[in-house]
Amino acid sequence: MKITWLGHSAFLIEENGKKVLVDPFITGNDAAPVKPDDIDCDIIAVTHGHGDHLGDAIFISKRKNVPIVAIYELGQYISSKGADAIGMNFSGTYEQDGIRLTMVPALHSAGITESNFSYDGGLPAGFIIEINGKKVYHAGDTGLFGDMKIIGDIYKPDVALLPIGGLFTMDTKLAVIAAKWIKPKYVIPMHYNTWPPIQADPEEMREELENEGMKLIILKPGESFSF
Repeated sequence: MKITWLGHSAFLIEENGKKVLVDPFITGNDAAPVKPDDIDCDIIAVTHGHGDHLGDAIFISKRKNVPIVAIYELGQYISSKGADAIGMNFSGTYEQDGIRLTMVPALHSAGITESNFSYDGGLPAGFIIEINGKKVYHAGDTGLFGDMKIIGDIYKPDVALLPIGGLFTMDTKLAVIAAKWIKPKYVIPMHYNTWPPIQADPEEMREELENEGMKLIILKPGESFSF
């Protein structure tokens, strides 16, 4: 499985010829190494309706004729914009051509970032993304919450993509606690250094994670990790 960080919380996850795009905030993200026109995928997963996560999902969905998977209320909004939406909810699993997306909770807010909107954003979410038996947990924007232990126990992800920027999400210290609860083989930090309020140093996590038998993978936007 190949995991490419596109900056902020955006990832392209590839395995067995399948491609899952998560939270494609490209336009307006100076760190993004690609343009929305450049991205190829089979399905898009959006964790919540904030503009730095919904991002270019609707544009890419229409351009590639691929569905967007999101919580039900956000799916209604996406549909109103003319894109193909798969609305789902917590503990549900959506399957498409060997891709399994299971929705799990996140601890955050979820309003849709658009003036004069009439759609509720539902609740924030994370995803367990499984292809060919390999699993990635994208935590979305989240604070630390106890059910991360359950997510780890049930789904046993190989990789956890965890926000570390603080202010809007966990910081590095809380992300280490989350990783200890989830127990993945690899931890990839996200949602940091996009703007000054969420500056963070992921190296602060390395020693504690390695002491617990986990590997910290620090990517630059555009870089990939394969396992």
